[in-house]
Amino acid sequence: MNRKIVRIVQPKANQGFLGEGHTAIQVVEGNDFQQTDPFIVMMDDQLDLPGHGVVGGPHPHAGFEIATLVLEGSPESDFQTGSLEWLTTGSGIVHTEEIKTKVKLRILQLWLVLPKIKRWTAPKWQKLPFKNVPSKKIGRSEIYVYSGSAFGLTSPISSETPIMIVLFKLYKNDKVTQQLPTNFNGFIYMLEGSMVAGGEATPIETQQVAWLDRSTEEGASKIDFIGGAEGGSFVLYAGEPQRVPIISYGPFVVDREEEIKPLFQDFKMGRIPHLKTLPENQVVYHG
Repeated sequence: MNRKIVRIVQPKANQGFLGEGHTAIQVVEGNDFQQTDPFIVMMDDQLDLPGHGVVGGPHPHAGFEIATLVLEGSPESDFQTGSLEWLTTGSGIVHTEEIKTKVKLRILQLWLVLPKIKRWTAPKWQKLPFKNVPSKKIGRSEIYVYSGSAFGLTSPISSETPIMIVLFKLYKNDKVTQQLPTNFNGFIYMLEGSMVAGGEATPIETQQVAWLDRSTEEGASKIDFIGGAEGGSFVLYAGEPQRVPIISYGPFVVDREEEIKPLFQDFKMGRIPHLKTLPENQVVYHG
């Protein structure tokens, strides 16, 4: 089966919650989960912070997974260029994202639904540094597999929901063919440049989101990507829909509304563990 592009969206850039120097682009809006399943929400956060005081701090999460792809890191932060941090929040975890100095960053942060039977699994943290991201060259283009398997490469990241995260750096006019399960829902986020996909004539341009057509059939499918006149860099996200109802409220994703208040109470009373206190078997550095 040949996959096609059915919708191209140009999300707006807004000032982020950190204030001056924080530009936020909502790549996946989070208001129609039935269509975006298994993707809850995704942000492109671009930070050029002046360093006038501390921003961020400790905060809780529960009920989903967070994939943070660092496009541009900084020595002054814990974010390393090209790395991926994976947090399975499960039954609940507190982590601290705090910036105290002048810093320039760009990160893509995806919230991914957990299967219903894994909603309250034990939390787990993984980090994949750029040097260990499986990669290969096809022609003059470069491909990096951050999650799942593609082009004969398999990422060491372990996710509860099957998902592929593949970064492409296509040289101008180069063509590559991506294989993926037919039933995976997916989208492309164009980082810079342009390319065409799925045999469509309309190019996908910088900071546009292109959604693939959907199918409930089992089996294999493919989609062709061709670099634009100046080439193009983009990330493909494709995952298996879980077809479960969810309630997303603040930092939590739950099955029923009455589960939200106890989670806030647990956080307030210090009953949700901090990332730094997780036992060794729940912390994996793929180094």
